[in-house]
Amino acid sequence: RRARRHRLRGSGVGRLSEEKRGLGVSAEGGDAALGRAARLRDTLVFGAVALAWLALDTLTKGYFNGSFAVGEVAGGPFLGLVRFRLVHNTGAAWGMFGDSTFLLGVVSIAVCLVLVAYLFFLSPRPGMLEVVGVALVVAGGLGNAFDRFTLGYVVDFIEPVFIDFPVFNVADIGVTCGFVLFVAGMILAYRRADREAAALAEGSVGPQAPGDGGEGPGER
Repeated sequence: RRARRHRLRGSGVGRLSEEKRGLGVSAEGGDAALGRAARLRDTLVFGAVALAWLALDTLTKGYFNGSFAVGEVAGGPFLGLVRFRLVHNTGAAWGMFGDSTFLLGVVSIAVCLVLVAYLFFLSPRPGMLEVVGVALVVAGGLGNAFDRFTLGYVVDFIEPVFIDFPVFNVADIGVTCGFVLFVAGMILAYRRADREAAALAEGSVGPQAPGDGGEGPGER
């Protein structure tokens, strides 16, 4: 009878162990499925935002470059802020790196590749701000790079009139706003990771039962 009880107890422990292992495998499979779904969502959002912004940049550049002469004012000023004036830029902002358009195009492509590699291969769990930010930066960088490689200059047409500021385009707006969103997303991600690590550390310690860690009256 005692041997039978031992056999029953052992079989019960074995079943519990198998159930625990099964639950662990199920949890790992669920986490993997959620990770794949998140990656798919990030890829779709990235592609949609990048393609939409690149299309907007290409259409606006084509319109102004095909409809107006260089230096011609196409409209404005609007609300005393900006006007549309066509400019061909062979360098960077404020005339820096003039006539280095091909090199600047190569740099733009390299930066885009680095950001895409970080977002999809190095970042463990990118947030939506990071995804949208990188998409805007990549769209803007590719838009200006295509101009440099195909035209030999970048088509700019948005000119601020209330401050001394370089003429820019839709691609430049994407790069600037995208970089701000990307940095904000990284800061929020780091803060979230710190909160999760702190919560995990508190959960692993847990509350101590009364008398734990102390000496009982018979231990002195």
